[in-house]
Amino acid sequence: MKITIPENAKMILDTMHKAGFEAYIVGGCVRDALLGRTPEDWDITTNALPSDTKKLFKRTIDTGIEHGTVTVMMGKEGYEVTTYRIDGVYEDSRHPKEVTFTRDLFEDMKRRDFTINAMAYNEEEGLIDRFDGKKDLEDRIIRCVGNPRERFSEDALRIMRAVRFAAQLDYDIEPETESAIKELAPTLSKISAERVQTELVKLLLSPHPEKIKTAYELGITAVVLPEFDKCMDTPQENIHHMYNVGDHTVEALKNVRSDRVLRLTMLMHDMGKPDTMEIDDEGVYHFYNHDRVSAEIAGNIFRRLKFDRDTMDRVCNLVLYHDYRFPPKASSIRRAMAKVGEADFPLLFEVRYADTMAQSDYMRDDKLKVIEECKAVYREILERKDCVNLKSLAVNGKDLISLGVTPGKTLGNILQAMLMDVLEHPEHNTKEYLLEPERLREEYMMDHVERGEQ
Repeated sequence: MKITIPENAKMILDTMHKAGFEAYIVGGCVRDALLGRTPEDWDITTNALPSDTKKLFKRTIDTGIEHGTVTVMMGKEGYEVTTYRIDGVYEDSRHPKEVTFTRDLFEDMKRRDFTINAMAYNEEEGLIDRFDGKKDLEDRIIRCVGNPRERFSEDALRIMRAVRFAAQLDYDIEPETESAIKELAPTLSKISAERVQTELVKLLLSPHPEKIKTAYELGITAVVLPEFDKCMDTPQENIHHMYNVGDHTVEALKNVRSDRVLRLTMLMHDMGKPDTMEIDDEGVYHFYNHDRVSAEIAGNIFRRLKFDRDTMDRVCNLVLYHDYRFPPKASSIRRAMAKVGEADFPLLFEVRYADTMAQSDYMRDDKLKVIEECKAVYREILERKDCVNLKSLAVNGKDLISLGVTPGKTLGNILQAMLMDVLEHPEHNTKEYLLEPERLREEYMMDHVERGEQ
């Protein structure tokens, strides 16, 4: 099979070959090319030392030179060129204490994580596949190179990577590799929060986010996301549900598009149910205030895994309001938009859809119909450009100050009262109406406004 290598990467390979060195594209780009996908990165492996590589190219960056990696710049594009190496002892379940450069490609391939990532290629020799990675691609299998316990002991993050690749490719994990994951999953506690976060998000954004359940079954979430395990242990004996909380979460993930905020929202939306579960006299399960508790738990998870503040705020906001119900009435939807926020509000329809599809079929059609009716009214509100926030209110703080209102809490309360009025009656959003003196006194409690003053 011939792989079409981009011109810049081919130029790097040709330059190294002419200088007498071995060089191949390697790893993920070979895997993706064999799968008919367009690789994101074209990494190169070589028997040339980093110092040799630097001499061959005008512009290089020492991105990981202690591990043999030099980035060769071709215009604005960078290509990582790494010397064949043998890793020393791993003392922190993540990084080798030292690396030894080697002239043997096979020795370099032996240290890699999975067979599907341990293939090399150049146009002169074709595919170099010592560990049957191509066959594992055909068989849709994730298998470690060599002894899986050794590979996972070297770098515990590979445990999460195995499930992530299974989710991205919809592959099964080979039994011996799976057994090693179960045994060594506790070592994930040594991995940095940032690394765990990256792998978790990649899994969630994959075409098969339901593989989060595989992570649960293999003991991974018990270490990195114990809140999910509590959900898997929480039943929902309720006419609206047919799954336990964890399986409901898995189904919800399958029913929402691959978006960072949306997938994280569906993962977190019911995290508070285990802590709010109540059973009434008839044996029906209830989860009062689980939305608020779920938002609090989500915030704790985001802080623990060191997520960015914007993601945390948006997801926690959607989790808080995921169970917020309103009829397909313009005034109700305007109030909801003001409460949830204009940026997040349209996502709430997708959250409600995914949540509904993950419930029982009891009244499902009716629930979905209400969502569609609300969306139609929402679109009309957008087309009319109805006021739904203080920014689009016809009156601002300066207008009130000019009437003698002192900046502070009173001013804010008056503006908020005006907004509530306009949300119910959008035609009231004019200065003439809102600043009419009698109304200012009676409705907005500005008792010091003189009659007739504007």
